[in-house]
Amino acid sequence: MTVIRLGGQTSRRAARSRTGRSARTRLLYEEVIDLVDRLVAERGLGPGDMLPSQAELAELASVSLITVRRALEELERDGRVRRHQGLGTFLARPKILSDPSRAGGLGDTLGGSHDSSRVGTKVLGIARALPSSDVAAALGISASDPVWQVRRLRLIAGKPSIVETAIIPVALAPDLPDAYRDGSLYETLSARYGLDDDYEEQFLDVIHPSPDVRGLLRLTPRTLVVRIRGLSRDQTGVVFDCFEQVYPASEFAFVIAGQTERRLHQGDLARDWSVVPLPPSPNLKVAPARSGGRARTAVRGAG
Repeated sequence: MTVIRLGGQTSRRAARSRTGRSARTRLLYEEVIDLVDRLVAERGLGPGDMLPSQAELAELASVSLITVRRALEELERDGRVRRHQGLGTFLARPKILSDPSRAGGLGDTLGGSHDSSRVGTKVLGIARALPSSDVAAALGISASDPVWQVRRLRLIAGKPSIVETAIIPVALAPDLPDAYRDGSLYETLSARYGLDDDYEEQFLDVIHPSPDVRGLLRLTPRTLVVRIRGLSRDQTGVVFDCFEQVYPASEFAFVIAGQTERRLHQGDLARDWSVVPLPPSPNLKVAPARSGGRARTAVRGAG
């Protein structure tokens, strides 16, 4: 089992500490980082607590504001602090460990550190749309065949944490907006349409979030996100779902376990996974945004 931490590259400071930093003159910003470490220990600060202001740190360390900003940038890159414009700098919470390939709901994928009772869902919308050529190819349908795009926001302990999107052919779930009122989307697909997730493939990369995702997850401009895209196949071999899931890279770490030779899609899963909204059908009731529910094996995201 391999743990892949995707909060950014190892900081220059950490790399230097492994290569004999004492062999050369230490940089001023490194001394500021050490000062922050001492303040955290001496004052008993914990996740969510605010650090002294930049001006206070500059005075305590006898350095310039530029040096303090460099130190805070390094700490933020390491995932140790969060900076919020107009508010201040706060100690970051430990990363959430996630195993997207693990069976069960979202609570089951979080390494035992979060139970399902603390996981919430806000349905952002269910729209009827036409798939891009890449989505159509992945689902094995025509680009003229309509799909459902289901967007959801997952909350952990009340905090917006993951943005999800599932794209499902209308032909496989014709009345999905009426059938899926609350609860688990994938339990609905299984119980009503016989679409059980027998096997899935995932593609992971680190990107800059779209403005929409940045707003939903309340991210700062510099924050990167981990995007997981994949396909779900049922027991008969039918690919019934293209999904995206977007996590703040600085807040999550991932466990990757197991290998397989099967490939559902030979193309590049990082290509165009957009859809074009269709006008509502006069005979179709589209479900409004609502709360509640539980996730499946992998959370879904929109990027």
